[in-house]
Amino acid sequence: MEHPIIFLNLLFEALGLPVVHDFAEAHTFMEKVLLPYVTYTWVIMIFLVLVIKLTVRRIELVPRGGQNFFEVLISGIEEFMVGVTGEEGRKFFPLIGTLAFFILISNYMGMVPGFFGPTANVNTTLACAIIVVVFTHVIGVKFHGPAYIKHFMGPIWWLAPLIFVVEVIGHLARILSLSIRLFGNIFGEELVLAILMFLAGLYLAPLPVMFLGLFTGGVQAFIFCLLSMMYFAGAIEHAH
Repeated sequence: MEHPIIFLNLLFEALGLPVVHDFAEAHTFMEKVLLPYVTYTWVIMIFLVLVIKLTVRRIELVPRGGQNFFEVLISGIEEFMVGVTGEEGRKFFPLIGTLAFFILISNYMGMVPGFFGPTANVNTTLACAIIVVVFTHVIGVKFHGPAYIKHFMGPIWWLAPLIFVVEVIGHLARILSLSIRLFGNIFGEELVLAILMFLAGLYLAPLPVMFLGLFTGGVQAFIFCLLSMMYFAGAIEHAH
């Protein structure tokens, strides 16, 4: 299957910069930096920073417009997280909120012709999953100190070595679960959309898939963040 036409790649090629589409093809540092999932990750980060700057530029006591929309949205996500993790989890909301907006926009960006959704590449979803799982253990150590290791030992001391191995495998599986689920759904959706556009044109045929993509993109962002909240809640609670 041919690589899709990506606007930034065309721009880089016009500037004489080395452009490749796959990590396996990238041999130099510049080629790796200009990979589509890297460049469009930067596009999303810059977009989010600009939107935040414009939104908070004029904070009003009675919110309206963009301030009102984002206050309702962010406070809703925060309260939902508190409902999952408890009040102690509120301080970790900035990470969940950032992941929610980044993943949601990444999921939708791939539906725009000429753009690339970073979450359609497993390297992006793997990076997000690693951040979540590592931070889960940071939370566990923060709340329980060295006693957090008991979480991996189980209640029976003579089974501790076996339970420890099982727990480590389970936590590594969390990384695979988070990353592969998100990547598989977004990549599959974009692949189907690309095939329909190639076979039936740019208009009526892909529309059902695009509407479905709007739904699945939001659902996948929600599932990723919900599972992350549940991992945080498990780390906050006492070892079980």
